[in-house]
Amino acid sequence: MDTGLTLHRTDGHQAACYRWSHGGAPRAVLVMAHGMGEHALRYRPALAGLIDSGVAIYAIDHRGHGGTMALNGGVAGDFGPGGFAAVVEDLAALVRRARADHPDLPLFLLGHSMGSFIAQAFLIDHGTLIDGAVLVGTTAVDRLAEAMAREPDAMAALNRPFEPARTPCDWLSRDPAQVDAYLADPLCGFALVPDSMVSLLSQGERLADPTALNRIPAGLPLSILVGGSDVLITHFGALEPLVDRYRAVGLAPEVTVYPDARHEILNETNRADVTGDLSIWIDSNIEARFVHA
Repeated sequence: MDTGLTLHRTDGHQAACYRWSHGGAPRAVLVMAHGMGEHALRYRPALAGLIDSGVAIYAIDHRGHGGTMALNGGVAGDFGPGGFAAVVEDLAALVRRARADHPDLPLFLLGHSMGSFIAQAFLIDHGTLIDGAVLVGTTAVDRLAEAMAREPDAMAALNRPFEPARTPCDWLSRDPAQVDAYLADPLCGFALVPDSMVSLLSQGERLADPTALNRIPAGLPLSILVGGSDVLITHFGALEPLVDRYRAVGLAPEVTVYPDARHEILNETNRADVTGDLSIWIDSNIEARFVHA
């Protein structure tokens, strides 16, 4: 059963959100944050197996994206005056809504790409609201900011390792159908406006700060899933510093790298493996933290 809902924020902003379930009583909740220049509905097909298994999924269109942009009459890629911080708070509002709807169920957070950077900040500011997190297609934001500062056209540079390329977005996936669907989608394919990009990338120092990272709840389960040929890691950022920083504050992230997979591993040729591993991780944490608690 799929339903839409609108979150009315304290600054007058409206956030378009979605709830996907199989219609019966769910056994867990997953809240999802999508990436830059796309929207949440792209992930409904990829997560269908989880939904069918009894995981209720809540997803949000961030400010300047998808249905949220339509609700507020905004500009594509513009977070607005609240900047990155407001986007994080929108996600927290959706998590609270999901928790209120299902107070007795385990609740996990999944963030892809830009959504994973939002999730990184969420872990610091609101980690007590969730029972675990999955960072997909993620990287160290400070390293990403340094790399982007060296590139006059960062978006074009993302495709450079795959030249000669069939499309400007071959860096997203090895699956031509997924790349073509992205290119044909009028709600995809844009970058953040300059002020919003600065707002995001300026978080790099805070997201690397041990004092801030120590605010993440001790023992919070954390999974990191990335493609081995994801340019956001191989050319524009680095995974190792992110993992090392989490380990330094006592977390134990489980890291899975899918060989040859590109940036959008949930829309990759091996997406069944990715969603299968995600399902196993959710099940194991339900078992460990709730069944035997």
